Amino acid sequence: MLRGSPERELAAWWEAEAEAEAEAEAATAAKAQAAKEQVRVDPGAAGEPERKAAEEQPKEPTPGPHRTAEEGDARVSPRPPPALPVFRPKPAPAQGLCPQGKSGSKGRSCKRSSGQSDEYCSPRPVTVDSSKARTSLDALKISIRQLKWKEFPFGRRLPCDIYWHGVSFHDSDIFSGQVNKFPGMTEMVRKITLSRAVRIMQNLFPEEYNFYPRSWILPDEFQLFAAQVQMVKDGDPSWKPTFIVKPDSGCQGDGIYLIKDPSDIRLAGTLQSRPAVVQEYICKPLLIDKLKFDIRLYVLLKSLDPLEIYIAKEGLSRFCTEPYQEPNPKNLHHIFMHLTNYSLNIHSGKFVHSDSTSTGSKRTFSSILCRLSSKGVDIKKVWSDIISLVIKTVIALTPELKVFYQSDIPAGRPGPTCFQILGFDILLMKNLKPILLEVNANPSMRIEHEQELSPGVFENVPSLVDEEVKVAVIRDTLRLMDPLKKKRGNQSQQLLATKENPSDSELAGNTNPEAHLPSICLKQVFPKYAKQFNYLRLVDRMANLFIRFLGIKGTMKLGPTGFRTFIRNCKLSSSSLSMAAVDILYIDITRRWNSMTMDQRDSGMCLQAFVEAFFYLAQRKFKMLPLHEQVASLIDLCEYHLSVLDEKRLACGRRGTAGARPPSSGTPQEAAPAAQLAEGHPPPCTNSAHRLSHSRHTPS
Repeated sequence: MLRGSPERELAAWWEAEAEAEAEAEAATAAKAQAAKEQVRVDPGAAGEPERKAAEEQPKEPTPGPHRTAEEGDARVSPRPPPALPVFRPKPAPAQGLCPQGKSGSKGRSCKRSSGQSDEYCSPRPVTVDSSKARTSLDALKISIRQLKWKEFPFGRRLPCDIYWHGVSFHDSDIFSGQVNKFPGMTEMVRKITLSRAVRIMQNLFPEEYNFYPRSWILPDEFQLFAAQVQMVKDGDPSWKPTFIVKPDSGCQGDGIYLIKDPSDIRLAGTLQSRPAVVQEYICKPLLIDKLKFDIRLYVLLKSLDPLEIYIAKEGLSRFCTEPYQEPNPKNLHHIFMHLTNYSLNIHSGKFVHSDSTSTGSKRTFSSILCRLSSKGVDIKKVWSDIISLVIKTVIALTPELKVFYQSDIPAGRPGPTCFQILGFDILLMKNLKPILLEVNANPSMRIEHEQELSPGVFENVPSLVDEEVKVAVIRDTLRLMDPLKKKRGNQSQQLLATKENPSDSELAGNTNPEAHLPSICLKQVFPKYAKQFNYLRLVDRMANLFIRFLGIKGTMKLGPTGFRTFIRNCKLSSSSLSMAAVDILYIDITRRWNSMTMDQRDSGMCLQAFVEAFFYLAQRKFKMLPLHEQVASLIDLCEYHLSVLDEKRLACGRRGTAGARPPSSGTPQEAAPAAQLAEGHPPPCTNSAHRLSHSRHTPS
């Protein structure tokens, strides 16, 4: 459950969201009514003589036919406006936003007469480059059509507002706008990288990250895996575990199999062929209709810094097609019983295609919740646990994502902003505890399925369940990322102010241009619940230190000079930790991590190696504290010394320009925390782990 008071915070999530939406609608309606009253009063009180004079003047000639500029047209300098133009609004047109008395055509700007401000013309539609969308193209097209935006299916010479990539950030080179992929996300959610990221968090907060099965990385940790399994069996001879092996680069269930013992001959083949992750298999899943199922939830990472996370309130439930039995040597190879992957079960003769959201082999998640609720299950607690799992998982992924991001889009250089839809695969245990199976950087957004008409002959058939869920996720993601939303709202309000007697429908349409769309299906969970989870973001703070000392823009690994500078600037060397010992520490950890990782693009220390070194330094300096408090105390110490160093550099820069006296080395108040940290005690004025370990249990 979430920290704090889950009954008050997230146990009533749906009710709170509904109330917030109702309040927002009420506030919008009140503003619209106030604007209407203001517009009705102001024109009569100001400018009657000027309006009469305007009516006596000869009317301007009606502008001729106009063609809006198409992409690639040469830019034409506009004519200079006449001297002292005065804007005089004409009667409201019958429809559209064009103040010229003509209905603005869809997707085009209206004709501007000389002297008229262009801020009252119809705003241009958002442009979307869908040339790299691939399998999500159909759902994207429907979403763009519903939003009345403009799609460029073959790309565009001029920049677009949004670029929709089907695979990765590097599908095409872009330097502006928004792109629906983060650099490095595909690498970060691979089986091995995800397991390592979660393991770091499990070392710091074992109870908070017990939603991810215990994992071993093959082939590097095979000996450790075999030894630990044998040790547990020696202590409990009745223990008969099952393990699931997942190839690191596999997808759609490819190469996954179950084993009962590390001596399984198939495991030997995996060790020789490709890297993999082996995990404890969840033997007691929740069953519906005697079938095992998992949940595909869609999560929008809207921003990395600051961190913004949204969860779709509707997802998909994918069912196995063979009644479930606990694993035994006879059924280990029954993939339709144990693996929930849609891409596997679609080939089962028992797979059921259904247009209903509550029947068949693929259903909506809400239909599952309704069924559980009818049996007395606390659905609010289930949602609370799932939200907690999602936030904690994203927190585990963000540190290395920041390193990837600064490598591809260095600070100070032009580049796009990023967002991404992730697919979380979650399994509910029999006790309703959610377990994270994996995270997908490119969840399938197809809205049709293959149906076999005759042996070997297939046809793509629309899937109503997929379309209902996936189109809403893509459409509402675009709505949240809309780069022109604020500008469009300002123009609508300004145009509304020019009308003498706006109708209620005009007021509603101008104050809410999305009135024809359903409410957004994506609900913000971070920073909304940041107070309950910020204490977990220790590795994120370590990543900020790591990035600071990288030195060269675009690199992802820390060199020996950067590591020595980190030690020196944070004052971590001492009589017991000489700089020679620091060099040995760097060499040992870096060499070991470089032998385990396949990325040999740069030489140096990767972030995960830096984290290991940081843990080592924290354990040396703060020996009597739990690991997460040791790490937090060392982070506080580093951040303190770096802030003092930054202040000194800033003061020196000011002195160089203004001839000011150099600042003192530190006030007594500044010296006290530094002395306490140097002695191994966290300062009372900083955000130490000791304070966090108490405050994280306090309701917000």
